[in-house]
Amino acid sequence: MPAIPSTFDIDILRLTARVLGWLVLLAILVVTVSPIEARPVIADSPNFERLLAYGLLGLFFAMGYPRHIWLVLLVVLATAAGFEAAQYLSPSRHARLMDALVKIGGGMLGIAAGLVVNFLANRLLPS
Repeated sequence: MPAIPSTFDIDILRLTARVLGWLVLLAILVVTVSPIEARPVIADSPNFERLLAYGLLGLFFAMGYPRHIWLVLLVVLATAAGFEAAQYLSPSRHARLMDALVKIGGGMLGIAAGLVVNFLANRLLPS
């Protein structure tokens, strides 16, 4: 049985970020295509919720896949646009350009934050 590392290293950070990124993506999908009355509310502003969700998605994917940042950018952009368009499939939901732009903005902020975290982690954590 492999030994558990005694230090928190950059590989553990990346693996954790990858798992969290995919979980956030799954949560966004479920919330986006579910009926509006089933959508959880965590803030007064739906735009804040969108910004936060896609910010976390961008952050975790940028941290988890630092060598594939262009792919991360593409995935976050495609997810925001695609999931927004998927709302046309639900009669109780509506797709709006402004909502997609807020999601894209949140994703870009998250990716930028992820780049900063990666920069710091590469200098402070053992590899």
